Amino acid sequence: MEELIAKRYAKALSSAKKDLKESLELLNLLSKAICDSEIQKVLTSPIVSSQQKTQMLVDALNGTNDTILINFIKILGENKRLDLIPAITKVLNADAQKKSNIYQGVLRSKESLGAEALSSLEETLKRYTGSSVKLTQEKSELDGMRVSVDDLGIEVNFSKQRVKEQLIDFIKKSL
Repeated sequence: MEELIAKRYAKALSSAKKDLKESLELLNLLSKAICDSEIQKVLTSPIVSSQQKTQMLVDALNGTNDTILINFIKILGENKRLDLIPAITKVLNADAQKKSNIYQGVLRSKESLGAEALSSLEETLKRYTGSSVKLTQEKSELDGMRVSVDDLGIEVNFSKQRVKEQLIDFIKKSL
């Protein structure tokens, strides 16, 4: 439900403003701030009025002359939808990636890969998908690797345990 509402607001902002690059950068920063637990408490607090919440976010954008973005945030505040800013930003980022044909992906593994291996993996994904993929690395407890590019619907797992099990099964079948 949240995603459907976010898509409508994202579409409205996209139609009101053709060049969203600067606004998207500001929205990304604002989304990161909103995900902070203290700010989340303020935004969900019934004690703080919606005007104060809106003004807090508008003040965070001080120094910008992007009146369309400021008015957009004011409309979100009037409709008590300020908590949707991260979801709206996610939709706008996905649209921007689709237009530029450059996608963000995540590589999760126990050990970090070198720059050469990472670029090789990116190149392989580019050949497979026809789109440029920029991977960021995250540490995890996974014994192997997991590559996911959500906007392209790609998730690839390489598990040492799974390869070991398949090798054992293959040996058993050949005996």
